[in-house]
Amino acid sequence: MKLSTIKKHLEELNVIAFELPNGDLVPNHFHVTEVGKVTKNFIDCGGTVRNEEVVNFQLWSANDYDHRLHPEKLLDIITLSEKILGIEDLEIEVEYQGDTIGKFGLEFNGSHFLLTSKQTDCLAKDNCGIPVKKEKKSLSQLTATTTCAPGSGCC
Repeated sequence: MKLSTIKKHLEELNVIAFELPNGDLVPNHFHVTEVGKVTKNFIDCGGTVRNEEVVNFQLWSANDYDHRLHPEKLLDIITLSEKILGIEDLEIEVEYQGDTIGKFGLEFNGSHFLLTSKQTDCLAKDNCGIPVKKEKKSLSQLTATTTCAPGSGCC
């Protein structure tokens, strides 16, 4: 989800809720302790220089159970971050504390935000000798690109 999309959803919500991939909700007394821009410059295993930028939200739950972050307050934090840090309309990555700090993607289901699982991947499979998976099709799915009618002269 891009920053512009979460802002649009926040404008329509009365309450903010985040759901973890296992279906549990982040406790509703969470804080957004950081909104920032993270830039990652790296070289992949194939020697290609890469640059990735994301907007990072850090969620944190404390023991102040009466705390509730309202949509308009999060919008204010995002607006200030855009202005001061020069944040563009980038994809959002969310950090949340589990057994260790987890990184999640972000989606919206119409009522609350979903923290989605992220996976590592090799960005240079062709240089590493990792075969690219080919799509399997059954013979019944294949169709001839040209057809010949008897007497048409194409055969």
